[in-house]
Amino acid sequence: MLRSLVYVVFFSVVGLFLHTSAFAQDPQYSQYYAAPLYLNPAFAGSELTGRVGFNYRNQWPSIDAQFTTFSAFYDTYLEDYNSGIGIMLMQDTEGAAKLRSTTISAIYSYELKLSDNLYFRPGFQASYIRREIGFFENLIFANQINPSDPFGPTLPGADIPGLGDPVNMLSLSFGGLIFTENFWFGGSAHHVNQPNQSFIDGDSPLPMKISFHAGYRIPLGEGSMRQDFTHMRKQRYLTPTINYKRQGPFEQLDVGAYFYVEPIVFGLWYRGLPYKPVENQSNRDAIVMMVGVNLLSGLNIGYSFDYTVSQLGIQSGGAHEISLSWTLPNNNQGSPRRRDTILPCPKF
Repeated sequence: MLRSLVYVVFFSVVGLFLHTSAFAQDPQYSQYYAAPLYLNPAFAGSELTGRVGFNYRNQWPSIDAQFTTFSAFYDTYLEDYNSGIGIMLMQDTEGAAKLRSTTISAIYSYELKLSDNLYFRPGFQASYIRREIGFFENLIFANQINPSDPFGPTLPGADIPGLGDPVNMLSLSFGGLIFTENFWFGGSAHHVNQPNQSFIDGDSPLPMKISFHAGYRIPLGEGSMRQDFTHMRKQRYLTPTINYKRQGPFEQLDVGAYFYVEPIVFGLWYRGLPYKPVENQSNRDAIVMMVGVNLLSGLNIGYSFDYTVSQLGIQSGGAHEISLSWTLPNNNQGSPRRRDTILPCPKF
């Protein structure tokens, strides 16, 4: 009798969980260009040298259902093969149930020169994803409740073999990027094979995620002289950008701009699609404010805050995000290169 009750409660909770998670979004970064390999595999090797980066995001820290995401990546460019390669690690913890996803990705891109100032980079990504929720650590079942003291301490859970085991998935993703000296446009499709993410027997495909991103760098003239041996003037420019993403029934659009006054970067953009509600709810998310610094040593540090404008409100604590990346010195600096055009997208 008790075991039957446990099964009923278990499948009720899991059914509700799977119903909501089947339409959930992948983790997102406000500083999406600070996580370039996560945004689009075509960005692998785009700096034409080695690069290492770290990202941390804490969303809605004032409520129990907060989301925390950490990722690290490394990529480099193989000039003899016109190719970029990279590796990315990510761990994401979602909500009060502590759904934890760990992802390891291998990434490859290839660069094609279409004209003197026009380049195209296709990219491919293969990811191993492990998801676990810790049913008997994070959820409470009927046999853990003391009938004589229902509001007292919970009793130890009794594991039922096979229920709630971690899910292991292989995800395949593709992307492309076209750019000139001041313009870029990219698109990516993640989870194109839609692997099964169900924790129980059945089929719950991970929805494919589509993203399109573009921007244009507008030079604003040169600033004062740099205080170094280069004898060059500091750069200043404005870069409007957009980033559209869709996964399942969810759609969002990030639209805004970066203002760069070397070495400081300011960013301001809006996330949401207010004219297209989801389940009769207004699709507004946040106003994002960012400040960062690009040092000549190749070190980039950024901080952003999401001011929540959805119905959840700012009492959720918004979202805090920190990015850190370092573009490694070029071992072949000074030698002729196959292209002089530098990808103009921001580093945050």
